Amino acid sequence: MLLFVEQFLNGLQFGLLLFLLAAGLTLVFGIMDLVNLAHGSFYMLGAYFAATFTALTGSFIGGVVLALAATLLVGMAVEVIAMRRLYRRDHLDHVLATFGLILFFNELVRLIWGPAGMNLTLPSWLNTSVEILPDVQYSMYRLSIIVVALAVAIALYLIVMRTRVGMLIRAGASNREMISALGINIKLLYTFVFGVGAALAGLAGLMQAAILTAQIGMGENILILAFVVIIIGGIGSIRGAFIAAIFVGLIDTVGRAFLPDLLKLALSPAAAATAAPALSSMLIYLVMAIILVVRPAGLFPAPGSR
Repeated sequence: MLLFVEQFLNGLQFGLLLFLLAAGLTLVFGIMDLVNLAHGSFYMLGAYFAATFTALTGSFIGGVVLALAATLLVGMAVEVIAMRRLYRRDHLDHVLATFGLILFFNELVRLIWGPAGMNLTLPSWLNTSVEILPDVQYSMYRLSIIVVALAVAIALYLIVMRTRVGMLIRAGASNREMISALGINIKLLYTFVFGVGAALAGLAGLMQAAILTAQIGMGENILILAFVVIIIGGIGSIRGAFIAAIFVGLIDTVGRAFLPDLLKLALSPAAAATAAPALSSMLIYLVMAIILVVRPAGLFPAPGSR
């Protein structure tokens, strides 16, 4: 029971990190109709920025704030310099151009920070455990990830659904020509949304960097799961991305934790340990395939999404 609680929280934490990455991706795709394979590069940059600024300032919080600001600015610069030229092109051009950006950012990170990874050092108050249930200790840092990600999810939902900026974002997803005709600066709106999406990816990356490490290409594998999340949840839907991300995170984490024991009933311990991670990943893609057959637009498609 104690192991299940711990793995459930780990799955929730991983799912919320996926949500932060997928939220920006689904906003960009839903509003701009832009397939951005380079979104994982902002995840990587957030990790490297946080490790660098934390070391320079000696403050974890200061490093995080500076890293988010830097990732936001890089995202906005990328939108102005590169993405604006792609909006009227087809999706194949989007894929080719943003794949080129992946290579560019990987080599840029290698040039600036070197090929070795970087560690993000946690302050002592986060590098400890807290008792969440009687006799159940859990990492304070992982718990803080859950709290921060939930707060960001609520704030993002309120901004998109309850504010004027959110109204413009939803209108831009439905009919960009109409809001341009009403005098709204659509280019500025796109730059803002793209920058926010990059900052969300950077937040996810810097959170993960303290658990693993900041390394070149770290955003590429998790980006595949982010695409799975938005396909299951529905393109352009914040609610769909949130629910699907939690679901995918739990399947992946809980499956890897408990499938080996279940498979040992039929297989040798070595074969069970090898097969369990693969089956956990397969289950995620099987769920995605079923959703595509039953509800091609996803579980919670955004109104007017393409």
